[in-house]
Amino acid sequence: MPLVLFAQPRFPTGVVVMTPGVEYLALQGRFNPAIYLRRHLSGDWGDLDEGDRQLNDAALESGQDRLFSSYKVAPELKLWIITEWDRSVTTLLLPSEY
Repeated sequence: MPLVLFAQPRFPTGVVVMTPGVEYLALQGRFNPAIYLRRHLSGDWGDLDEGDRQLNDAALESGQDRLFSSYKVAPELKLWIITEWDRSVTTLLLPSEY
């Protein structure tokens, strides 16, 4: 039996883009953004409180609101991922770039 490493995404990403800050840190080897993108696409919303998780779950069900994840990559580094309400674009960004 083959080993499956990646689950099917729970929603379409649209075009995946990253801000200059995320790209810079990724190129420096500070973190691998693909790991966090896979978590986002699987419905693992990261470090959100229960209310925000419920909002994402409702948006996933309705398909009519944006999806937001937040991940603590390192003590001083947080990554946000936002998929637009129409699932046309998924953006990886630093909170300072919002």
